[in-house]
Amino acid sequence: MGKLIFAINITLDGCCDHTKMIANEEVHAYHTNLLRDIDTIVYGRKTYELMVPFWPDIAKNHSGQTKAMNKFAQAFDSVNEIVVFSRSLEKAEGKTRIVRTNLRDEILKLKKEEGKNIITGGVDIPSQLIELGLVDEYFFVIHPIVAGEGRRLLEGISLQEKLQLNLAGSKFLKSGHVALHYLKQ
Repeated sequence: MGKLIFAINITLDGCCDHTKMIANEEVHAYHTNLLRDIDTIVYGRKTYELMVPFWPDIAKNHSGQTKAMNKFAQAFDSVNEIVVFSRSLEKAEGKTRIVRTNLRDEILKLKKEEGKNIITGGVDIPSQLIELGLVDEYFFVIHPIVAGEGRRLLEGISLQEKLQLNLAGSKFLKSGHVALHYLKQ
């Protein structure tokens, strides 16, 4: 039975907008390591369209600006399946499956399958999964930036009760980023 892992880059003031971030070798390497124990990626349409075909193309052509980008692209491309929750996405590429059914039921089904863990990223779908209590582990990479604007995690979501997490690990990157790993209590 796999765990559902949420991984996100976030600024000091809580912004999750990727255009406000500074990705570097260390950040790409950190996320590459996370993908090594993953069978399935879960996204909403917006995050999916940011990630695909961008990363599979880099994996195919080794066209990343850095070695770490190419390694991340390879790790991303080697994941068995991408599940996209969308009502509007008409078609998807490669090993992507579009799901239009109940989010909760589909995730519970995925978690029961044999294999490695499941990872999710982005804002909308992960926020809903957190609200449903389905996320088992959290990985936050905090960027040393105050964005002042942009999308925030859990906007419009009402948790039934406070979510208590236990710190499982932390890593300080030379670039000033801080990686935090939490387990659901």
